[in-house]
Amino acid sequence: MYPHTILLSLALFYLFQPTIAASPSAWRSRSIYQVVTDRFARSDGSTTFPCSTSDRLYCGGSWRGIINHLDYISDMGFTAIWISPIQKQVEGDTYEGEAYHGYWPNNLNQINEHFGEKQDLLDLVAECHRRDIFVMLDMVFNHLASQGEDMTWSDLEPFNDERFFHPRCPIDWGNEASIQNCWMGDGYVSLADVDTENTEVIETFKSYISNLVDEFSFDGLRLDAVRNIPKPFWPEITRASNVYCQGEVWVGDANVVAPYQEYIDGMHNYPVKEAATRAFISSTSDLSELITVASDMQSLSKDLTLFGNFMENHDNPRLASITQDFSRLQTAAVWNILGADGIPIVYYGQEQKYAGAKDPANREALWLSGYKTTDNLVPTFATLNRFRNFVIAQGDPFLTTLAQYALLTSAVMSARKGNVTLVLTNAGNGGGGNVVLQGFAAGMELVEMLTCGKLVADQGGSLALVLNGNPIVLYPRSLLQESGLCGL
Repeated sequence: MYPHTILLSLALFYLFQPTIAASPSAWRSRSIYQVVTDRFARSDGSTTFPCSTSDRLYCGGSWRGIINHLDYISDMGFTAIWISPIQKQVEGDTYEGEAYHGYWPNNLNQINEHFGEKQDLLDLVAECHRRDIFVMLDMVFNHLASQGEDMTWSDLEPFNDERFFHPRCPIDWGNEASIQNCWMGDGYVSLADVDTENTEVIETFKSYISNLVDEFSFDGLRLDAVRNIPKPFWPEITRASNVYCQGEVWVGDANVVAPYQEYIDGMHNYPVKEAATRAFISSTSDLSELITVASDMQSLSKDLTLFGNFMENHDNPRLASITQDFSRLQTAAVWNILGADGIPIVYYGQEQKYAGAKDPANREALWLSGYKTTDNLVPTFATLNRFRNFVIAQGDPFLTTLAQYALLTSAVMSARKGNVTLVLTNAGNGGGGNVVLQGFAAGMELVEMLTCGKLVADQGGSLALVLNGNPIVLYPRSLLQESGLCGL
């Protein structure tokens, strides 16, 4: 066989091999930017098209719009995006608004044409992959939706008969069986609870998700309303999808959330998110509670490095609706990207200091910001992600090492992971006082990565710091040589 024939044979072999799915371990190194598809970017590129969050209507964001603004995401150093559910939704303006968010599916076999055509979605995934950006799809398994109280079962796909659903009942959130079997929604939008113990339902879902992931080459799944489905269902889905799956259990109790990792690769770290919000938004909070909750999650979780860390999302009030103090918002960003164990997730608009409170106010149109890159947190996230990506590429133990936390004062804490050291305070702008950080080599030179300032430990390995309310990110200067970071 001639050399060129061998090369051609090898090329054909690799061309027709099935795509290697993105494994859980591959997701550890990623930093995720969460997009509400309808609110991120319009196909026409408008930065003035009106979008009233209180109206709860489609505003025209699209998959093509995301493609056109991927530079905005990648320039901040994000290496994955999480997009809204793609399935066809209940149509029309219900009393609760339109299904722009994607959580009222009624036909899993069709895509939501409000977001574009199938080719637009294929192009989005292809362009992300060209840029080495993973794509996580938000997926609803718990229910199918119908407008009004009366269900027309034949309109639902693929489960078009009442026998595929649990009997209607309101959820008693204090009863686990009720949470798993009863219906979410209200009289305006009924969310019929799928009988996920039904063998036919399970097999249909397994085939469906396997085909969907293969067709669009998704790299991961975000699983909605995990607590509302019996746990044995989830391993069936994760195996069938053959990609990393991250689940939502909206509970602040580590004892409830952590055990779900026996069924799903990782979870949203709600316990730490809620504790971190309390910790960093006010100087009256004691940081010891955050350290306790974060340590509990470390001890209770099978592998906390596969959990998702976040400070904002589509269901919770934005931080800037609680505090406008830039030092606190920046501290929360540092905690999000570097301080908490696991995979960072940043909700679109957090970088613009959007201040929407609870749903629907926290689902603003990003195009109205003009995608500004100054006078906001865009430079902070860009610096943090670039630094994190460098540290990971260098083989620093940061990625798989659980953080070690210490309370320096009631308002100041440290976090160490690999060779990265953080000093965080909730004192706000100008506050924090003086602290001494120990544990460095004698005379070690360190760089503060947000300001590129140089610090030197004394001969006893201690570092005296004068805080001004801003977060501090320290890394050994010797490990930054030829990194391109901070002029080195």
